[in-house]
Amino acid sequence: VIHDKQAWPDWYPPKEMFLRQPELRKQMTELRSGIGMKGGPGNPLGARALYLWQGNKDTLFRIHGTLEPSTIGKNVSSGCIRMINQDVMDLYERVPVNTPVIVLSA
Repeated sequence: VIHDKQAWPDWYPPKEMFLRQPELRKQMTELRSGIGMKGGPGNPLGARALYLWQGNKDTLFRIHGTLEPSTIGKNVSSGCIRMINQDVMDLYERVPVNTPVIVLSA
């Protein structure tokens, strides 16, 4: 389900991403919830993020915007669902918290 929604969210890359891309640490700072990047126009999560939980557990998967629309539909993330910012902003306004989400893979 969508557990939370945030506008211009901070980004906290998962440990696995730091292992794959150690150079990411240079772009990060210490934020309130750990090492990450402050939300804003240069943030990889884009303009909006919807946080997906299963039961009482954060899946660490998000539906979020992207600065790189050419990457949509490609296997370049840690499992998130990326959308162009204008589409995720529209979805953000339409979908309330606690909405069930079903993810189908090809």
